Amino acid sequence: QVQLVQSGGGSVQPGASLRLSCVASGGTSSIKGMGWFRQAPGKEREFVVGIFWSGGSKYYGDSVKGYFTPSKDDSTNTVYLQMNNLRPEDTAVYYCAADLSFPVGSQSSDYDYWGQGTQVTVSS
Repeated sequence: QVQLVQSGGGSVQPGASLRLSCVASGGTSSIKGMGWFRQAPGKEREFVVGIFWSGGSKYYGDSVKGYFTPSKDDSTNTVYLQMNNLRPEDTAVYYCAADLSFPVGSQSSDYDYWGQGTQVTVSS
């Protein structure tokens, strides 16, 4: 099993930056990719970005390419989501998730373990 514990988030004004963290523990050697998803009220969960556990290649959802960036610290098994130039439409609960199989996907159903979620609110 893999445990994912998230931190970060909060309320910011438009144009601000935030960084979310997700620490993986347990069976981390089984992880193939780590994804970030978000879910706004009344909307379906949406893929944001992802990063391969080995090698660190990144993959992006269409809605955030260019201003959200994933990264990974191998020494602490932590993945990050750097969010720049935040907009009100980025308001959502953000989740990290672990995909234990190839090919690494961008659908919620591709992922096996989930973090607890963290709220990001962008408002003036």
